[in-house]
Amino acid sequence: MTLREFFQLLADNPAMIIGYFLFIPIAAFLAGWLGKNEGHLSPWKYLYSMLIYLVCIPGIFAVTLNIYLFLFEKQSIFDTDIYTQILPILSMIATLLLIRNNVNLDRIPGFGKLSGLVMMIGSILALMWIADKTRILVFSYLPFQNVILIFVVLLIAVRFGWSRLFGRAKTS
Repeated sequence: MTLREFFQLLADNPAMIIGYFLFIPIAAFLAGWLGKNEGHLSPWKYLYSMLIYLVCIPGIFAVTLNIYLFLFEKQSIFDTDIYTQILPILSMIATLLLIRNNVNLDRIPGFGKLSGLVMMIGSILALMWIADKTRILVFSYLPFQNVILIFVVLLIAVRFGWSRLFGRAKTS
């Protein structure tokens, strides 16, 4: 089964995907209502962490897929699939807003890992887009392993620069 066939299967049977992406914000709302002002405590913060991961992984994938399709595949916005390209993003935004009303997201276990993942995906897409738009042809005797090494060093440099630019200030 290809990714295209999987998305077509989801589009043909939207009840499961709609139910999944409606359940998570509803669960976040109920958790916020039941555990008002207790979101930073042990059982609630792990529930919030689970909900965030359940909604953010598909949401981040949908954002990445949309960027790829619009920048590299030149897909028209009118061909956007609502169930697989828009609903995960809306559900992710709604869930994060609902959870943020009850608890500071910095107190949720693992939330920093998601922002790092988003940064890495964004930097890779930006490097790929820049490489695609520059249309530089290189004829070189440079081994392919060295090209991969240069790419990895550039990714580390982007990640380091981003953390230095937007990192948290140390307070003593």
